[in-house]
Amino acid sequence: MKKDNHKKQEHEDVYIDIDEGESELLGSKNKLKKLREELKESNKKAQEYLTGWQKERADFVNYKSEEEKKRSERIKALKEDLLINFFPVLDSFDMAFHNKESWEKVDKAWRIGVEYIYQQFMKVMEEYGVETIGTLGEEFNPLYHDPVEHIPVENESEDHTILTVIQKGYRSGDAVLRPAKVKVGNYLKEGK
Repeated sequence: MKKDNHKKQEHEDVYIDIDEGESELLGSKNKLKKLREELKESNKKAQEYLTGWQKERADFVNYKSEEEKKRSERIKALKEDLLINFFPVLDSFDMAFHNKESWEKVDKAWRIGVEYIYQQFMKVMEEYGVETIGTLGEEFNPLYHDPVEHIPVENESEDHTILTVIQKGYRSGDAVLRPAKVKVGNYLKEGK
C-alpha cells in the first residue's frame, strides 16, 4: 500500500494503520452518531416546548372560561341590584292600589293609565325572572317570609298561614331578593 493512501492514528501508544476510505467511513459514523444525538436532543426540546405550549393553551382556555363565569356573575349581580332598586317603586304602586276608597276617587282615565304602567313594570320584572312572594292564606316559610307579627287564631287551619301581607317579597329563581313582610297565624290549643 502506498503511504499517502494510509493514515496512522495514534491512540495510547498504539498505532493503527487505517485506509483513507476506512477513515472516511469512521468519520461518517461519528458524524451520524453526533447528528442522531443532536436530533434526539432537538426532539426532546421540541417535546418540552410542545408540552409547555399545550399547558399554556389549556391555562388560557381555563382563564377565559373563569373570566366569562365571573363576568356572567357580575352581570347577574348588577341586574339583581338594579331590580332591587325598583322594589320601593312597586311598593308605592301597591300602597296606591291598596287604598281602594282613595283610588276610586281618582279620574278613571288616569287610573287606567297608572294601572297600565304598573302592568308593564310587572311584565319587565317577569321577563327578568322576578316573582312575587307572599300571598294571603299561603303557608309561612321562613326562607321567603319575614314574620312581623304572630297573631293568635282560633281556627287550626290558619296556623302557620299568612294572614296579612305588609310588604310583598320578590325572588328570582331560588334566590330571595327580598322576603315578604307578613303577619302569621298562630293557633293556640285551648288549655294552654
